[in-house]
Amino acid sequence: MTEYFFDQHYNDIRYGQETLNLKEFESCTFTNCVFSDCNLMGVTFIDCQFNDCIFDHAKINHTAFRTVFFNDCQIKEVNFAMSDKLIFEMHFDHCSLDFSKFYALKLKGISFNNSSLIAVDFMATDLTGAQFYKCDLYRSEFDKANASKVDFRTSCNYTIDPTKTKLKKAQFALEGVKGLLYKHGIVVE
Repeated sequence: MTEYFFDQHYNDIRYGQETLNLKEFESCTFTNCVFSDCNLMGVTFIDCQFNDCIFDHAKINHTAFRTVFFNDCQIKEVNFAMSDKLIFEMHFDHCSLDFSKFYALKLKGISFNNSSLIAVDFMATDLTGAQFYKCDLYRSEFDKANASKVDFRTSCNYTIDPTKTKLKKAQFALEGVKGLLYKHGIVVE
């Protein structure tokens, strides 16, 4: 049976491998918590906020993220592809998501602000209307993704192949155009 927690505040907790399984958290705040050892199975987060938390290498299995905000979090090498896809909504501000995976998820309107997204897998992901504000996208993969209406204007280090990624009405700064021409060997100075 699922345990339900509402409007709780959790501070400075290091969660173990199965501590959170089959639990539902609504309107909860987690601050300075460590989830790195977790294998999150069947957990639901609704209208929750994570501040200064660490999720490095956490396993995400059928976990629901429904309007969840991550602020100043370290979330390296996390595979979100096995998340519960019903009402999936997350936002990241000043986070490090290096080497994480969002493969084939619907991330319409997601926001990444001032975040490091080095070598992140966005392959086959629907990013329609997403916001990448001052993000480092070095070696992130957008193959077969839908990046229509995405705002990349303030981000850097991306290389996106327009023949393999939908970019209709996507916005880019002039400095970022070289990331669209990389595959063609064109030098832009």
